[in-house]
Amino acid sequence: MTTRTRLAIVLITAPILAFAVVGGLVGKTVTRQEAYPHLRVFDDVFSLTTGNYVEAVDVDRLMHGAMHGLAESLDADSAYLTPAEVKQVEAATDPGAADIGLDLTRQYYLRVVATRDNSPAARAGLRPGDYVRVIGKQPTREMSVWEGTRTLRGAAGTTVSLTVLRGNAAEPHVMEIAREILPPAPPTARMAGPAIGYVRVPEFTPTTAAAVRTAIGQLERSGAKALVIDLRGTSRGPMPLGIDAARIFVAAGTLALLDTRGATRQTVAAAAGDGAVTLPVAVLTDYGTAGAAEIFTAALTGNKRAETVGERTNGRAAQQRLFPLPDGSGMWMSYSWYLTPGGNPIHERGLQPDVAVAQPDVDFGVAPPPGDPTLDQAIERLKTRVAS
Repeated sequence: MTTRTRLAIVLITAPILAFAVVGGLVGKTVTRQEAYPHLRVFDDVFSLTTGNYVEAVDVDRLMHGAMHGLAESLDADSAYLTPAEVKQVEAATDPGAADIGLDLTRQYYLRVVATRDNSPAARAGLRPGDYVRVIGKQPTREMSVWEGTRTLRGAAGTTVSLTVLRGNAAEPHVMEIAREILPPAPPTARMAGPAIGYVRVPEFTPTTAAAVRTAIGQLERSGAKALVIDLRGTSRGPMPLGIDAARIFVAAGTLALLDTRGATRQTVAAAAGDGAVTLPVAVLTDYGTAGAAEIFTAALTGNKRAETVGERTNGRAAQQRLFPLPDGSGMWMSYSWYLTPGGNPIHERGLQPDVAVAQPDVDFGVAPPPGDPTLDQAIERLKTRVAS
């Protein structure tokens, strides 16, 4: 190994060691016996690669890939950020006020979690589970969720090109989608049948809890004796807002647990005045149910205030923040996550429905089949509860 290569290893691994030391101070200490064997193997791999690969290796590119792989091994929302990206986070630079209403996760490529109601992405026919293989001209194989989300944003009226693969289709679908300013999407409500009220919550905002309470009051005056809360494709909003909405339905008990590295587990409990709504509830879920919507669902099901109908939720219940590194780069990393009231993990696992109803597969350009079997199943179950 050359002197230059050894110096490169020292300069590159120093931030890793520093980061490990800091992590040890705020959590479980990493002993030398645990850390050193892995670092020695890393040194060997680096040396073998730079000394034996068929062509000269770009050290910066090699280490960027290593850091990227380390972050990707944690969870879909954690990412290694370059110094330029760290500056964007610290300066709170806005890539643009407009977007296409698409929320992403990572599964080899970037993958669609959900499309917001009435957004350009929804009108273009994108669906939860679609793989976004290219954004613009940039493949997403090495693109983080953080980077992909910023790339989708821009000025109103500008367009972004997506190359999308759905299911087992052999050929990807290429589409141009115009960015729009998306105003907050409030809940909507209607009667879904005799004595059954229906509330659609497209996203969680600071006004969602109050709007849901108002909508339910109107439904009760219209004769509702039970409620359907539709959270399919609901993935937007800060997670604590899901707890705020859950307070409407849960009068007593634990709403959620919050684990944060280096801190005592926090219990979020119902308070005096909570639980104003006592009607039976069914919550509709699918792969696009994520974040605040999952916290809300777990709070209700964990307190036996609702049953879920539909598909397993996404499993996105962690909060991220920036951990700067000495060379100007950083780790955008999950540092806390919510658990169900019973202490079960939500992040990367999701919530299984009480009553499983699969969403139909739909090809690009083909209209979904008529009807809504998930809603129909929920209504039938609530009718039984109302009758009893």
